Amino acid sequence: MKLRIGYELDYVFPQPTPMILMLHVHFSRVSDLSAPDHMRIQPPTPVTAYRDGFGNWCSRLVAPQGTMRISADAVISDSGLPEAFDRKAGQVPVERLPEECLVFLLASRFCDSDRLLDLAWELFGHTPPGAARVQAICDFVNQRIAFDYMDASVTRSASEAYREGRGVCRDYAHLAIAFCRAMNIPARYCTCYLGDVGTPPPWPPGDFAASFEAFLDGGWQMFDPRNNVPRIGRVLIARGRDAADVAIATTFGPNTLTGFKVWTDEVAEAA
Repeated sequence: MKLRIGYELDYVFPQPTPMILMLHVHFSRVSDLSAPDHMRIQPPTPVTAYRDGFGNWCSRLVAPQGTMRISADAVISDSGLPEAFDRKAGQVPVERLPEECLVFLLASRFCDSDRLLDLAWELFGHTPPGAARVQAICDFVNQRIAFDYMDASVTRSASEAYREGRGVCRDYAHLAIAFCRAMNIPARYCTCYLGDVGTPPPWPPGDFAASFEAFLDGGWQMFDPRNNVPRIGRVLIARGRDAADVAIATTFGPNTLTGFKVWTDEVAEAA
């Protein structure tokens, strides 16, 4: 199947403002694009690019004073099949983990696993290590947090999400990641496109989605505690320790986001 993916972000800047954007499809999915997901900026603005420490593609610019629109529209191929993971995958002992996984065992700004260590072992210490334990964590988080767009907070940590029992997809991901790390399972935060293919309407407004990957026997596997069911058409954008590493836009000055649209829609195949 093919998916049309893209976004329109509208800003107002009272003064020239530096920005870092992380909006391109992840390099692991670039070969699936029918054409590059070029970023369009109005008014035209010079952009430079670099790779961050996690391999994500970042764009850097100085937004001019006034209004600015950042947009992209692309088509990407996808299997059209629900996600799957190896439910029998075991847990890799810490001493056998690849070195690049170790950073994803550590507490981070939003995944404060050190504050959840005792709780994690109390809740999940009896579960079979490996994929079954990660799924048990996802099941718990899915039930613990009540989803509501109005409860979004850019400063809520995993331990706060646990206490408050509310939030949005990033809070689900942060809490599940923190529990995994407390159980010695490397886990990394993912920002993705994720539409509603295969789900019944009515559909909510489009948005970017947070999920996470856990490192198990066989490698990294994707988990989604917010939806907690296999989904179709997830398109990875960026990976990091938590949401702070993969913000779609980081601005270094005052601004107002006046418009926000994201789409991940199935494209009808030509007869």
